[in-house]
Amino acid sequence: MHKLLVLYPTGQDAKKFRPYYEQTHAALVAKLPGLKGSRYSFNVKAAGDAPAPYYCVFEAEFADEAAMGAALQSPQGQAVVGDIGNYATIPPTIVHYDVKG
Repeated sequence: MHKLLVLYPTGQDAKKFRPYYEQTHAALVAKLPGLKGSRYSFNVKAAGDAPAPYYCVFEAEFADEAAMGAALQSPQGQAVVGDIGNYATIPPTIVHYDVKG
């Protein structure tokens, strides 16, 4: 399995971000070809007493890295990537990795 992780930093415009993300962006993500599953959370907390460095986290699962790459290169994937600027005022950190175990 291969995961895509998107980390949205704190400092986002919450009045703009969350409604748009939940009502519009999530629907675009659901159309990604080869998507095995996805989830997100706005209930992000840091360990200990430190403030959370992220406002929202998202993860998507694909069969492998090639499937993820194909999804992101597809028209649907390009729409998802191109949509980020419509709600995020601070660009996210995006990483991906193979899941073992």
